[in-house]
Order: sequence, then C-alpha cells, then structure tokens
Amino acid sequence: MPDEALYIHMLSIHGLLRAENLELGRDADTGGQIRYVIELAESLSRQPEVGRVDLFTRLLVDKRYSDDYAQPVETVNDKFRIIRIQCGGRKYMRKELLWPFLDEYTDKTIKFIKRENAIPHLVHGHYPDAGYVAMQLASLFGIPFVYTGHSLGRSKKQKLLNEGMTESDIVRKYKIDQRINTEEDVLKRADLIVTSTRQEIEEQYGMYRHGEIPYFNVIPPGLDIDKFYPFYHDLLPETERREEGMYARASMLQELNRFFMHPNRPLILALCRPDKRKNISGLIEAYGHDLELQAMANLAVFAGLRKDIELMEENERDVLTNMLLLMDKFDLYGKMAIPKKHDFEHEVPELYRIAAEGRGVFVNAALTEPFGLTLLEASATGLPVVATHDGGPKDIIDNCQSGLLVDPTDIRAISEAIKKIIADSDTWDTLSKNGIMNVRRHYTWSSHAQTYLQAVDRLVRSCDQTDMQAAEACDAIGRRLTRLDYFLITDIDNTLIGEDNPDLPELVALLRKHRGVIGFGIATGRTVESAAAYLEKHGIPSPDIIISSVGSEIYYGKSLKYSSGWETHIADNWNRKKIVELLKRFEFLELQEDSAQRRFKISYNMAPQKDRLPKIHSLLLRHKCRYNLIYSHQKYLDVLPYRASKGKAIRYLGYKWEIPLGHFITCGDSGNDEEMLRGEPLGVIVGNHSPELKSLKGAKRIYFARNPLAGGILEGIQKYNLIERAGDRLT
Repeated sequence: MPDEALYIHMLSIHGLLRAENLELGRDADTGGQIRYVIELAESLSRQPEVGRVDLFTRLLVDKRYSDDYAQPVETVNDKFRIIRIQCGGRKYMRKELLWPFLDEYTDKTIKFIKRENAIPHLVHGHYPDAGYVAMQLASLFGIPFVYTGHSLGRSKKQKLLNEGMTESDIVRKYKIDQRINTEEDVLKRADLIVTSTRQEIEEQYGMYRHGEIPYFNVIPPGLDIDKFYPFYHDLLPETERREEGMYARASMLQELNRFFMHPNRPLILALCRPDKRKNISGLIEAYGHDLELQAMANLAVFAGLRKDIELMEENERDVLTNMLLLMDKFDLYGKMAIPKKHDFEHEVPELYRIAAEGRGVFVNAALTEPFGLTLLEASATGLPVVATHDGGPKDIIDNCQSGLLVDPTDIRAISEAIKKIIADSDTWDTLSKNGIMNVRRHYTWSSHAQTYLQAVDRLVRSCDQTDMQAAEACDAIGRRLTRLDYFLITDIDNTLIGEDNPDLPELVALLRKHRGVIGFGIATGRTVESAAAYLEKHGIPSPDIIISSVGSEIYYGKSLKYSSGWETHIADNWNRKKIVELLKRFEFLELQEDSAQRRFKISYNMAPQKDRLPKIHSLLLRHKCRYNLIYSHQKYLDVLPYRASKGKAIRYLGYKWEIPLGHFITCGDSGNDEEMLRGEPLGVIVGNHSPELKSLKGAKRIYFARNPLAGGILEGIQKYNLIERAGDRLT
C-alpha cells in the first residue's frame, strides 16, 4: 500500500443509498447490490490500512422519497462518508434514464475532488453507469480503475429476447446498446474487475469482445454475521435481545399470522424484488400444483415494497398482478402470505430466524442469479435453502452445503426439493448446521476486505503518484489541473505564432519556468490534429488544454484526452443536418473542405457584406434553430451549437476545475477570439490584431498590447502581474 493511508472512491450512482434501513426491493435498481456496496465500503473503512472511503451516489430532492437522500454528505463513521451529487435534476429516475447526465456527474465529482484537495488512490465503479464515470476519473487522475458489474447488458438482452421482448423495445426501454458499448469500453480500460463467482467470468463476461482483456478477481461478498446470527441464539436464556429485534419479530409474526389458517406449519420463505427473472410465479405454481406440500407448509412471498400496484413500473406491476392471480387460481387463501412491506434492517433477519425456528425452507427460484446474497443470509441463520442452479447459487451451495439446487423452470423439481428438506429432519439439521458454520468460514466481510485490499495493492503501488513529476510522467492531467489556479489561454495563428515573432522563445521559456503554478492552454479555430502538429513544429510545449474547432471541442494533456463532458454540454438542441439544409439557399455561403467540418462545427467561406449575417440569423431563428455564429478575418463563418464558443469553453473549464475566471488570461487577435476576451477573464489583444476587434478598445479588463504576437502576450502577462499573483499563491 502507499505510504499514506489508502483513500478509495466508490461509485454507485443510480441506487437509493443510505447507511441504514435500505429500501431493498423498492424498484428494479434497489436489489442486493446496494447493500453490497454499503457493506463493502463500511468493511473497508474498518481496515487499519484504509484512511477513508467515500461512496458517491446521486442526490435526490423528491417528495416521493425520504429526506435522507437529499443530504449532500452523510457521515457513516469517522472513515466512511456517502457523498451525494446532483445530476439530471433532483427527481429520482431509473438507471436507464441516467445516461445523458453522466458527464455532468463526472464534472461535479471533479469539482468535489478539487474542493477537498484530495485525489483518491483508486476509484471503483459499480454497474455500467458508475463504471463510465469511474473510467473518466481514472483516466484524468492517473489512478487505478476497479469495476464490479453486478449484472451485464449482453446477458440481460439475451434473456429478454428469450422471453419474447423485441430488440427495439429492449433498446427503447433499457438503452441496452449504450450499456453494452460502455461495458465493452470498461473491459478494455479496467485495471481490475471484481466478480462474485467464476461463472460471471466464464459465462457472462465471456459474451463480450473484450472479455479476456481485464484482470479478474473472484471475491465473494461478505455478510454481517452479527445481524444474521443463528436462530437458536434466541432460544438460549443467556442471549440478550435488543428491543428493536424483539419488536421486529413481533411485527413479522403478526403480519404472517394474519394470512395463515395454520400458522404453526413450517414456512416456505421467498424474499426478492418483483422482477420476472426472479421467477416468483414458478415458485407459486410449484406450491399450487402440489397439494401434499400445501398440507405440509405455508408459503410467504415478500416481493419488494409496494403501496399501489397500479402506480408501479410495468415489470413490477405485471409480476405482482400475476402473484395475486395465481393465488386465486390455486385457492391459496389461508396458506400463502404476500405482505406489502418489510424493514430490511431489523425485520428481514427476524424473518429468516422465524422460518428456521419452524424448520422451514428459503427458496430462490430465479431464472438467473448473478450471486444470491439472500441465500447467504438465510444459511447464516440456519435456514436451509432451495436455489436455482444458475450462477452464484452454485458456488454458494458448493461452499456452504446448506441446500439443494434445482432447475427453476421445473416446478415439480422445486416442490420435491422443498418437501425433501421439510420432511426429513436429519436432512434439515445437516443443511442448517452446514449453513451456519460455512457462511462464517467463507463469507465474512473481514475476509472479503482483506482479499480486496490484497488485490488492489499491486495496482496502487504501480500507480502511486505522490509528486508532480511522477504525475506528469503518466500524463495524469487531472492531478495537475487540481493543483493549478491560474491559466494562460491563447489563440495560435497570428497571436502565439506568426511571421517575425522574435519574442516567442522568451514566452516559451517563461511558460516552462513557471509551469508549476501556471497552466497553459490553446483556443483555436484549427482542428485538434492540426493544432497539435503546428505547435510541435514551432517547439511549443504541449498545452494542458486545447480548445479546438472554435470552441466546439476540448482536449486534455499530451495524450489529447477528449472531453466528453463538454460534448454533452453543447449537444443540447444541436441539429447539424437541419442547419446545413437551411443554409443551402444562400449562394454567398461556400462550405469549406471536409477536413474543416466537425460534428459540432459547420464552416463556410463568406465574403463580407453588411446584410448577410442578419439574413442568416433571421432564417435560422425562424426555423427555431439553436446555434452560435462566429465570423472572423472577414472571410470565415462558423456555425456552432448555441452553448459552444471559445469563451464558453473557458467558462466551462473554470467551473469544472474550480479555477476563478478572473485567474484566466486570454489572448487573441481576431473576431473568433472576441467572446473569450470579454467578461471576467483578463483579455490581451496583441498588437497585430484584426480591425474587427477595434470596438473593444476602452472595454474593462481588456488590454491592447503594443507588440505583436508573443511579445504582446508577454506584455499582457506583465500588465496583469500573472507571475507574481501565481507565485504568491504558491508561497
């Protein structure tokens, strides 16, 4: 591990996360994985080599949900916090709808990192949405990227197709193609992928083109064995019971007993989200078709949390409605319980123990089960299990020997397995004891945390960038930008570089000398490829930032990392095809060569004439286009998204990296620089400027230099005391 205590960022963006009383089963996004993330973060925070764990999720201010989710920072213990960051508004939305807002989430997380002045040693994303954000952060800050998928898009898509859903409906509802493409990128870039079972690697990740690239480590989830203690503890006179536990037990017994005619019969317990893949209908049919099983035991299905079925998502609504129909079909009144709610903090552990005391069985008959945390919970309390032979349950039963595996599509096999356990007391006793002992042997959070830390140790050691020189060596541009508070941004052509430019070597030397406190950026009409090649040709050091194509693109560092956040920001209401078609009617507009065109920039040649720009504005506004027109050098017209320009790009960078706009010096010579020269940044107009900038003379915070090109930039640096101001901050 690094010399300093390990600082870990966990990300689980979509879930309703809080430290206590998790709302598991509230919807499709609040399954066992949110408990896994909370308990993983908490167990890591207890390890002596870990200094802090911050778990990032989404901030919600939504009257349908608890105020707990509106807390920006929730302190769980002295080394574990839940950080909530707003994106895409404040209302709760399912994870499939979050994709357009993930770059916003990334930018705001960067702001948080800079404000805290603490870069994590590693970032761990859970689910592909958080994996996307974690991937961006890892790339910017030069830190290891760890990923846990929990479930994968390709296997989900295949199962939905098998169930009869059309591909177009799957894409529309679940944005499955975007998810799969992100997962492919994650597999290429992740330094470590943590899985719960070997089956995930072979059968699920094996479906991906890049499934063999990453380093995998199988680390099964742990379990809070203090919460899920064996049922017989409560039967011992010396056991001290907490009031919450006793109240929860009484509440659960009262809830169950109101359904049953014979409450003393063994209990068949199911606990899962109302999802078709959980195969609740298969369990009810197995019970409904077997009269012998009905005479032996009661059935209780806790299918998430619900108030009004009609108001729920289609998948959940269909599952719950089918439960009620099957209950009626097989006339299971008095034999089957379908409670509407349960408290996961106190009531669920008591449920397992109630079922175990009555020598019942826990059933997970899911059609597919990546892991199966409920099987561990049940086994830890001494409740035998019947589980699907798919995925994680195979590993759990192999390790714990606490139950039987069945084909979830074979309802007779399900009922026979349940009867075998309930009817044979020796089998029940053996499976119960095995579960209690073996969960503690194989599935504790303490062992999980130690295995996890051993797995990330090599990653952190190889990427431990504690000084500026090391960070620069791996182009960890994010580390550099979090340290900088002053920036020089300049145009290239006829500003930084041009004919008869004797002061350029002095400017380059100054930038190199003060690189530790002053960032250097380019804002140009050139494409990024052209700009990078031209700067190298003239011996200009690699900029920290290149704002290219008149402000429609942003790139970071030597490796030219593309800012997808800026793309997301400017893409709103941009209709390139429509604008091109509309402007075809103006003969005075000539499209420039293909190499000048970009996704967010349409470039024309246009000779100057007073009424031409008003005509273009009138046409585009009349057709409700959102755009930004930039005319420069009396011949070039660029059409950009309305949010794009050099100046707006600088404002975006100031916001994202928490650099005050007054700490930017912007330098230019022509009309396409005008917007970035105005406003809060300190503007410098070089002596060889175009006539179109004369209107800015006398403007506040704009300096007209006497010298041309690099000499004018040096004048501006001296005028605004940039070196002294940045140096004072450093000292």
